[in-house]
Amino acid sequence: MQISQILDKVDAGDIALPEFQRGYVWTREQVRGFFQSLYRGYPIGGFLTWSTKAETAHTRGGTTGKDGTIQLLLDGQQRVTTLYGVTRGRPPRFFEGNASALTGLHFNLQTESFEFYAPGKMKGNPVWVDVSALFQGGLGSQLLAVTQLADQDAALQGTFIERLNRITQIKDRTVHVDEVTGTDKTIDVVVDIFNRVNSGGTKLSKGDLALAAICATWPAARPTMNEALDNWSDAGFEFKLDWLLRNVNAVLTGEAQFSKLADVDVALFRTGLKETVDSVSYLLNTLGGRLGLDHGRVLNGRAAFPVMSRLLHHHGGRFPDAMTRDRLFHWYIHSFLWGRHTGATETALNQDLQALDDGGVDRLIDVLRRSRGGLLTVRPDDFVGSSMGSRFFPLLYLLTRVYGAQDFVSGVPLRDGMLGRLSSLQVHHIFPKARLYEHGYSRAEVNAVANFCFLTQDTNLRIGAKNPAEYLEEIETRMPGALATQWIPMDRALWRIENYPDFQAARRALLADAANHFLQGLHDGPSPVELQVPSALSTTRTAVSVAGSDDDEDIPGLAALLSELAEADLAAPELDSEVSDPRTGAAITVAAAYWPQGLHGEVGIPVVLAPDTSPQEQAALEAGDYRVFHSTDALRRFIDNARAEQAAT
Repeated sequence: MQISQILDKVDAGDIALPEFQRGYVWTREQVRGFFQSLYRGYPIGGFLTWSTKAETAHTRGGTTGKDGTIQLLLDGQQRVTTLYGVTRGRPPRFFEGNASALTGLHFNLQTESFEFYAPGKMKGNPVWVDVSALFQGGLGSQLLAVTQLADQDAALQGTFIERLNRITQIKDRTVHVDEVTGTDKTIDVVVDIFNRVNSGGTKLSKGDLALAAICATWPAARPTMNEALDNWSDAGFEFKLDWLLRNVNAVLTGEAQFSKLADVDVALFRTGLKETVDSVSYLLNTLGGRLGLDHGRVLNGRAAFPVMSRLLHHHGGRFPDAMTRDRLFHWYIHSFLWGRHTGATETALNQDLQALDDGGVDRLIDVLRRSRGGLLTVRPDDFVGSSMGSRFFPLLYLLTRVYGAQDFVSGVPLRDGMLGRLSSLQVHHIFPKARLYEHGYSRAEVNAVANFCFLTQDTNLRIGAKNPAEYLEEIETRMPGALATQWIPMDRALWRIENYPDFQAARRALLADAANHFLQGLHDGPSPVELQVPSALSTTRTAVSVAGSDDDEDIPGLAALLSELAEADLAAPELDSEVSDPRTGAAITVAAAYWPQGLHGEVGIPVVLAPDTSPQEQAALEAGDYRVFHSTDALRRFIDNARAEQAAT
């Protein structure tokens, strides 16, 4: 079948996308490479469709209104979507993803290369041809550009026209289409076939499989869940569909395994989904109000939410009393501090869900305490090596909020939604980075949590890279007591650069004491100081900047590399992010940049940029199947080589 015929069938609704399929996940780099292969005549593989009755088919983008049979695309979604989006100049009706990956593809008449639009080198330059415009307007629409570029050279004009014609003929290319037919091909059978033949390597997750069965009888399930995810995203919290489904599963079945949803009928699932969405919003509001965890950057322990959602389910969607709420949050904080749910997620979740059902929150705490050898205590040494991406960074923010830590200049307690110019909260290095690097301290030492505090942007800019011995003394003189609210040791000798290790040790002890005092208070009963819990999830959140006041760059070339990756539409990394052992959940290191699903943002080999790893950390990362780089230059060479290999295939 010709590619043009396939695209016409998409227009007519004869070819559609089954609801269980994921959305469009290709990046611009993959689109560029795909069209380079098409232009060169390289093999691009065949397609696989499932022929089923149109009236019973559940398709992405709504019903097609077709009679008879319809072909649902099982293998080839990314390729068909790419072909349709570029040639038609718009995504197909079943599209769900980032439309920018399909717009702006250009072809260089001289080098025969494909790139996405870059104004600096393409605007007004006839050598670059808009591929979508070429497909829609035909060769005639590009003759003026060819004439300008060839400048009366007939042979060169012929060469350029031949190259453009080769692009337009892509639609005439024939590809093989296999069909899965037969009344015995149920959705379960078809999903299994999909997983076996999917050529892109992106298999359906367990959550996708569970959702596929639900979508078979309730096609609106995925759009309904995506709407909830979008609402939370607007409020500053990014969650994934699998995560929401895990919460629904826990609420309805009390189990972690997605397979348990097979016993849940659609009516019950719809009710459970609404309850879960309400419960998650309620939890986010309460966590923001009671613990100060008011946006996604400091919301750790997301895998613990199914347990908390289950508890709310037992009590009609609300906490029955302040004691239950505070003890649950005592458990929640300790669960993310010690990586309770970062290893074998389903195993730990099942244990916790069972404990909750059997004995409530007290039993839940007992199970966690036993897993920790009987102790739930934060020690000063737990802060050693902890950086911005670690489990203890949210703890520092939490303590800042619940204890009303003061800004160094204004003396105002730091809180959510502060108004005014330059009032957003920023991470401040107490001992400025530039000063510490001058004295030979490593990046890990400079960016330790015990060297962080939170200040308004205005105060952060005022302090800049001043010597701590000078500016801390000035603050204590002008704003007595403000330093103590941020757990700054008051021994002046510790404020000198040469005593930085002793300052760190002293502040770690103060932070540990504050954490244990607050956590014990949660366990023993509600604090007399309560933070207000809004009745509806707020869409205005404080943005905590991870930038310090210094202009130096911790990782040479990282900013430039991230800009290049964004331009190539590769995945954005998690910065200063904790990397854990995938088997045990134990923290290995804090990476400068971390791509947990690979550089393309799909299910791939996780990539870690970690300049300062010990031999033990390196061995643990390699054992966890992480691809590790120690410099931006090494990572850039890897990316360039991968792109070159892709372009050559």
